[in-house]
Amino acid sequence: MTPPLVLMLSAAHPPDDIRVVRKEGAALAAAGWRVRHLAPGAAAPAATVEGVEIETYARRPGWAGRLRNIPALARRAARSGAAALHASEPDAWVAALLAGWWSGARVVIDVHEHYPSRLDGKLPRVLRPAARAALRLFCRLAGGAADAVVVAKDGLDADFAAPGRTVAVRNYALPSPVEPRRHRGEGPLRLAHAGALGRSRGWPQMLDALALCPPGTTLRLIGRFTDGSEAEFLACASALGVADRIERLPWLPHAEALARLAECDVGLVLFQPGEENHRLALPHKLFDCMLAGLPVVAPAFAEEVAAVVREAGCGALVDSADPGTISAAVAALGDPARRAEMCEAGRSAALGRFGWAGEAERLVGLYRSLVPQAGVATVQHGGSLHAAG
Repeated sequence: MTPPLVLMLSAAHPPDDIRVVRKEGAALAAAGWRVRHLAPGAAAPAATVEGVEIETYARRPGWAGRLRNIPALARRAARSGAAALHASEPDAWVAALLAGWWSGARVVIDVHEHYPSRLDGKLPRVLRPAARAALRLFCRLAGGAADAVVVAKDGLDADFAAPGRTVAVRNYALPSPVEPRRHRGEGPLRLAHAGALGRSRGWPQMLDALALCPPGTTLRLIGRFTDGSEAEFLACASALGVADRIERLPWLPHAEALARLAECDVGLVLFQPGEENHRLALPHKLFDCMLAGLPVVAPAFAEEVAAVVREAGCGALVDSADPGTISAAVAALGDPARRAEMCEAGRSAALGRFGWAGEAERLVGLYRSLVPQAGVATVQHGGSLHAAG
């Protein structure tokens, strides 16, 4: 008998996204469901990633293009024959809810960010409370209409007011065969930053801190600029006299990015204060550094990040808006013995306490409640789904 289809529906995530495909989709496929990821992208031959079928569609750029695409995405999802629709962005939530109403499919909305605050940086301060209220209402309506709500980190569930149908599937570390560098002696440090780059992610403070570090200190960047500030970054690096100490690598496949991280000494996670999403951030780059054996310098105000760093004992928490504090933390990590201790602590935590396996089990339990497979008993959890915790 053909297993039920779970359609992972994306309006912006790439076809082989780490969370949607390599974590969630792969976990469901390994548990026996047929899984397909429908995502925007260039037309490509049929492909499978970690057991997940990849299907792409053309989409106009920008938010206007995404909004205009909702009806077509809903029709495509409704005609897919899926037993469940797992949607990963607000416009994809709307498309999934429409498709579920048409087709009878179960609908799961996956919450990656604190959406009520998403417009704060784009609106005058006087308009922000009204925008937050409107977005919070949208979240509550979406949460009420969906069969379940999945949250990627703690602190996101309150806006959906669906405690009996909310499951925390945190963005914890995906196991990787990467081996940390074992011989980290004295000498200049190589710092690393992986993932999206932008002003709000701390490149001005990063450059100022690099300028304060000893002359041999270098910085490896893995990723791309996402806010149009690349030219400004290059000009600032040149003005500070640190351009020749920066190595820039493009966005790399996950395994390759981890291998390049493992060649470095200290990882930087420098979200800037002032954004609610930064306070609640739980980024891949944190766990990638831990897996690669890098102690991290991370923001103390970012509650989720700080809690992981404290519990794992894998880095230093700083005022990420202060380059002097950042450079002082880097200097303290110049001690090879201290770095080695944090390397082992971080990697052990990423493979255990903060590993993906427990989160995958929670997601699979949710789907066994919603879309049981033939011959697999439905899992009950005290009369309701797992509650976020």
